[in-house]
Amino acid sequence: MRLKLSLLACLAGLPISICPAAGPEPIRIGVTCPFTGGSSPMGESMRNGIRMATEEINWKGGILGRPIELIERDDEANPDKGRTFAEELTGKARVVATIGSCNTGVVLKTIDLYQKARIPLLVPVATGVAITTTFAKEAEHYIFRNSANDDIQAQLVAREAVERRRFRKVAVFHDTTAYGAQGKDFLLAALDKLGVKPVAVEAFPLGVADLSGALDRARKAGAEVILTYTVGPELAVIANSRAKLKWKAPIVGSWPLSWTNFLNAAKENAEGARMPQTFIEEPTSSRRTEFILTYLGKYNLKRMSSAVSAAQGYDAMLILAAAIRQANSTDGTKIRAALEDLKGRIPGVVSTYEQPFTKTDHEAVTASMVTMGEVRQGIITFAYKEDEKAAIVGRKRTN
Repeated sequence: MRLKLSLLACLAGLPISICPAAGPEPIRIGVTCPFTGGSSPMGESMRNGIRMATEEINWKGGILGRPIELIERDDEANPDKGRTFAEELTGKARVVATIGSCNTGVVLKTIDLYQKARIPLLVPVATGVAITTTFAKEAEHYIFRNSANDDIQAQLVAREAVERRRFRKVAVFHDTTAYGAQGKDFLLAALDKLGVKPVAVEAFPLGVADLSGALDRARKAGAEVILTYTVGPELAVIANSRAKLKWKAPIVGSWPLSWTNFLNAAKENAEGARMPQTFIEEPTSSRRTEFILTYLGKYNLKRMSSAVSAAQGYDAMLILAAAIRQANSTDGTKIRAALEDLKGRIPGVVSTYEQPFTKTDHEAVTASMVTMGEVRQGIITFAYKEDEKAAIVGRKRTN
């Protein structure tokens, strides 16, 4: 009865991290992301997806007969705060694993702590390639990811601009964070493979208020398309500055072009922007329809702030729960080993996963699972009809 009352309290809206423990000791799982600030659309959405999956799991009896308790921390997209919280979660908080964070710079500042503590970190949003490669040669590797990394995204952005839309003169705009700088490097490498050298490469700090000068330089250099690697507020600055110049060059960039803080700030200037997406908020399958309707109803929303973050957060919890069940333990080493050799199918909303990870590959998302989204009338939809018909592409190992 106490467990049911606790679960009902959670479902009624109490933050899961402070829901009272009842019955068996809960399994504590950390959740870190920016829940405030410019990156909050992905942080809030990721957390909402994780909470949904957690409530479903707890309602069915939890894992190993124990409820999940989420220990949530707002890192504000600040690497130093992220490290402080990682020290807490791997120390006195006694989590068995953590899901997070959302920003590449924050994750890179924390992964050594999880590696040293032998506590799995499952990254459902941040995309920097170094996140999963830094410790890849270690005998035991505790960092996993279920988002499309920057190598995948950069290649898709480059091919969209050069191969599918036949542009040869491109401008690259990126911020100076670890996310923007590393993403730019992968984008330049992808363009080089296609035989294209940008006519302009422009860098800017977060918080920039106007980019008309940089855009005018790109236009005068002959740029036909603007490729971006930055986050929502700065993407709006690019789109709005472009509009001031009355320049019609299309925008193609990494996935933050789908965030609501870009769409809301850029308004009609966001129209036509294209970006890689693992999940688009359209009812392309019964599984996705159920997820979308439940999510919107639960959080009283008309649209998700970041559908990709919500879906990947939801799937991350399902994957982690499956690993804990298979390990039959909350020991970090055993959970890591289970993640690397998961049995059976995990029906997520981004994908139905079959062995999403191996000992040598800690990336659950492949290029075949990513489609191009496009802003149309203020919402994200499929850029190509054939992608809409494909619905969920399964992650299945063939080797």
